Amino acid sequence: MTTKSPLPIVQESSDIEIEFQLALVDKTIVEETPEGETLRFTMGDGTFLNRIEEMLVGLELGTTAKFTLGAERAFGLSDASNFQTMSLSEFPADMDLNPGHVIGFNTPTGEEIPGTVHDVDGDSVVIDFNHPLADATVVFTATIKAIHS
Repeated sequence: MTTKSPLPIVQESSDIEIEFQLALVDKTIVEETPEGETLRFTMGDGTFLNRIEEMLVGLELGTTAKFTLGAERAFGLSDASNFQTMSLSEFPADMDLNPGHVIGFNTPTGEEIPGTVHDVDGDSVVIDFNHPLADATVVFTATIKAIHS
């Protein structure tokens, strides 16, 4: 016999508040809620990857859950076709073009996407448009602090 929980449970369209931390497996913190603060969002609004939100569904108020996501399930694997070579003249002379530096690029539709400087060779700059967390296994920890009806 199963008993229904007296606590509210996260649904696929719930408006919730969580404390969270997204980290790499080496414990490097990528993003987290500031101490004593929560993040309020509506499930399915794109705040988090769908896979992360799917894992929150069914959790009770007050629950802390920790999920480890391999690269394929998190931000994907690097794709060689996402490396683009651009002319050095396309960048402002004072821009930091050291490998690892992330630059915002505008798409034709007006969206901004990040590109990471991969290499500078003479008059060419190789930009990596893969997600900065591509190939990374991540650990997502969340505590359900509130479920609004």
